[in-house]
Amino acid sequence: MAVTSYRRVWTLDDRAESIWHSVPVDIPADCPGLLVTLTIPSIDGVVIDIGCEGAGGWRGWSGGARRTFAITPTAATPGYVPGELEPGTWWVVLGLYRLPVEGAELIVEAVTGPVAEIPGLAEYADATAAIAVPARPPRRELPAAPGLRWIAGDFHAHSLHSDGSTPIANLAAQGVAAGLDVLAITDHNTVAHHPELPGLSDRFGIGLIPGQEVTTDTGHANAFGDIGVIDFRQPASTWVSEVARRGGLLSINHPLSGDCAWRHPLSEHPPLAEIWHSSWLDHHWGGPIAWWQSWGLDTIPIGGSDWHNPTSPTPIGTPTTWLAVDATAETPAELVTATLEALAAGRTAISNTYNAPVLLRVGDELVALDAPNTLVLAPDGTPHAVTSANHRLPAVPGPHVLVTHTGEFLSTCS
Repeated sequence: MAVTSYRRVWTLDDRAESIWHSVPVDIPADCPGLLVTLTIPSIDGVVIDIGCEGAGGWRGWSGGARRTFAITPTAATPGYVPGELEPGTWWVVLGLYRLPVEGAELIVEAVTGPVAEIPGLAEYADATAAIAVPARPPRRELPAAPGLRWIAGDFHAHSLHSDGSTPIANLAAQGVAAGLDVLAITDHNTVAHHPELPGLSDRFGIGLIPGQEVTTDTGHANAFGDIGVIDFRQPASTWVSEVARRGGLLSINHPLSGDCAWRHPLSEHPPLAEIWHSSWLDHHWGGPIAWWQSWGLDTIPIGGSDWHNPTSPTPIGTPTTWLAVDATAETPAELVTATLEALAAGRTAISNTYNAPVLLRVGDELVALDAPNTLVLAPDGTPHAVTSANHRLPAVPGPHVLVTHTGEFLSTCS
């Protein structure tokens, strides 16, 4: 057993140089485990993220949710990837997210050798086993173009693999109870959760989409698909091209959400954007739609609850993103594939909840459901009256928005 310890005062000058800093740890051949502990002073204004990069690549991220983690060949703390510890130099990665003016002394201790107890693992397993499969509410039947059918999804949720409060099984259960057919699990800067998804998808009967929230202090983006980890430390412009090269889909997250608002410069836009995020609580406020118009209406809109814990602003499935998928896709695995195909094709609509009024594109028509006495706004702003609970009108190319006579936004479709 060997102990590597670093004690240092980190200052605003360090933060100005780079938000990301790394300290090395030597991993010997046939190492049975690595246990890392970060000690942070109990003073206001200190928020430090932590993660790990192995000699062979990225091994996981806690952000500010954990201060200790372990990795062994067969198991790891949630958020980290188990497997052989490649000999060579590993790195404990620190994110100096927030520092006070006087700086802060951080202590990093890395122990190589047998790990008696992996932090967080037993609790995660016990919590997963305790989750039962809930009843699904009656399915909502929506009109669709030939060969397609509409399914319900949510494209933003977090588990104990990052800063969520529950295991993925609970997210799946909540998704089923909300009527969802698919749910993206988008833990921060890690793909350690991806191996769990197929088994839980089958157990709960919901397609769990592999995702990751590529997270920095000046903006977040969700990368969808089983494409490996995207390095959040690289310029955001490289995320767009790298995700596309690997066959995934990238989405700008909550572009107007407080200190997480999108501020990265980009030379090209990703295909998707989280136009409807749970932080949009006043739907009379037109900011998200105005951002979409400014960013580019060719961007495919999706929605996300960004659920972390019971204090999150909205439950899973609020908002609900509707996908017009291949009608033959039935199993959870088939629905995941069909969902990614529908996203790439731009076959999406968003409503506030599963049973809320919704605007759909069905072939050459728009269909407004459960929204009498409202208006459909065309891409050029032209209003069209909705007079019944199942109102059809000719569609023109481009996204449309469903609003009330008071200007409250009810639904969007691409």
